[in-house]
Amino acid sequence: MNFNALTEHDVAVKRLAELGNGTRLAIIRYLVNEGPEGVPVGQVQKALGVPPSTLSHHIARLMSAGLLRQERNSRTLYCHAEVSAIDALASYIRSACLCAETA
Repeated sequence: MNFNALTEHDVAVKRLAELGNGTRLAIIRYLVNEGPEGVPVGQVQKALGVPPSTLSHHIARLMSAGLLRQERNSRTLYCHAEVSAIDALASYIRSACLCAETA
């Protein structure tokens, strides 16, 4: 997804839609809690009990929203939460709510 062509609102809508799925939210929560070094895909699958093909689908959706990235190290594929994107989303929500309160 080309985030440069979208407004901040459009990006927030896309990211919130993806996080509205319980499995995708669980994946992000798990990755954030595990830290910035990332987690092998197999470990995510085992920890959450998600079938591999289902996990692959959810990871692709999170990547398309800019909430997750993958990195290969030798033969292992690591998942990393894009904490800066999550922080930006939280900041957008806070600012949108504050603007609504002052209106």
